[in-house]
Amino acid sequence: MTQQREHFGSRFAVIMAMSGSAIGLGNIWRFPYLVGEYGGAAFVIVYIIASLFLSLPIFLSEAVIGRRSGASTFGAFKKLAPGSRWNWLALLTVFSPFLIVSYYSVVGGWAVCYLFRSFTFEFARPASEVVGMFGALSSNPWLPLIGHTIFLGATAIIVALGVKGGIEKFSNWSMPVLFLMILVIMVYSLSLPGAQAGIDYLVKPDFSKLDGRAVASAMGQSFYSLSLGVGTILTYYSYVDKKENILVSGLGAAFFDLLFALMASFAVMCAVFAAGIAPGSGPGLIFESIPYVFNVMGEQMPVVSSVVAILFFVTVLISALTSAVSLFEVGVAYLTEEKGMDRKKAVVLEFVAAWLLGALCSLSFGPLSSFKILGNNFFGLCDMLASNFFMALGGFLFVIFVAWKMKRSDVYDELTCGGTQRLPVCCFGVIYFLMRYVAPIVIAVIFISGFVL
Repeated sequence: MTQQREHFGSRFAVIMAMSGSAIGLGNIWRFPYLVGEYGGAAFVIVYIIASLFLSLPIFLSEAVIGRRSGASTFGAFKKLAPGSRWNWLALLTVFSPFLIVSYYSVVGGWAVCYLFRSFTFEFARPASEVVGMFGALSSNPWLPLIGHTIFLGATAIIVALGVKGGIEKFSNWSMPVLFLMILVIMVYSLSLPGAQAGIDYLVKPDFSKLDGRAVASAMGQSFYSLSLGVGTILTYYSYVDKKENILVSGLGAAFFDLLFALMASFAVMCAVFAAGIAPGSGPGLIFESIPYVFNVMGEQMPVVSSVVAILFFVTVLISALTSAVSLFEVGVAYLTEEKGMDRKKAVVLEFVAAWLLGALCSLSFGPLSSFKILGNNFFGLCDMLASNFFMALGGFLFVIFVAWKMKRSDVYDELTCGGTQRLPVCCFGVIYFLMRYVAPIVIAVIFISGFVL
């Protein structure tokens, strides 16, 4: 029998949950690198424009579907488009977050291992050993699996406690703590000798770097940062009360996502430049360059360096968990509502399946490293499929469904909370135009640019 649906208890809870879904590892390592690589403040300007005119309309499209249906991703399209082929999108948005959380938990497991190392002062080793630490960890067949298990287990426990008892409570305390910790790290990084080079790297606009690739990267980062296209926003908004203004909560989530990304940029890059090393990208930034930073700092301030290292990897771990919880919940919602499973049994089933797939991803850096598909190891293959195909396709189909399949009056009804919230007709017209024409075209551009740029 279908489980009775829970709801988030307040607007604060909605914004914290949506912000938690958006804020993840990409805010800590990918955004800082892209800002510096593509013109500093110039890239940020393009990113903000992309967030308002591309990502927010897609975000609102998922929100409209979720709250209008009051169902999981699969149930939403059964209610809003019964007997149609839109159920294929429902299947995609069940599989995509499951795939992502499986390999994402491997990265979360690395964060668990590095947090333990920060507690045991392992960054005080010779610099050459610190730099090579990540390669030794990722190729180890057992330690990453232990971290993967701990991280995925923590995610499963939070989801098993339910929407109000687990997701809402976790989001309500974790997001303020997350911002407090990144603020402390940022202030510390700004105070370091040589931090000015990092500030210049981030804030001095260099419009000469704003080529087609930079613009596409800004749009793509905005799209992926808000966790669009995989049904997490849809699922979370299915738990939002009809009285909640989804435009306000959407803007709130986008604002906090950008704020955290900017704070993380200053926290990371100022420390990197203060240590006199070149900024890296991808997992190498937080698992190779940053430990080296703590090693350099530890030569003069060993206690302070150790405390900052612990704070940093706690921040990394919490930011990873908030995103993983939203991804995990999509599959659990499907199993409880469409298959009639008890929530805890659904959590166990998804945990086992995600652990097995994640184990293959983890081992692809070690014993299974020689196994390649399309030139990628198993981890890279899963990431490529999710990031380059499934997310873009999902986001494209969400806006097409809302702007072309649903009635315009129904979309307006959701954005105005049944007419109880004031939204000028001109503002709605702009949002609807962006949904109907701009967002689909831009998503197609992002998709194509991933292959030709």
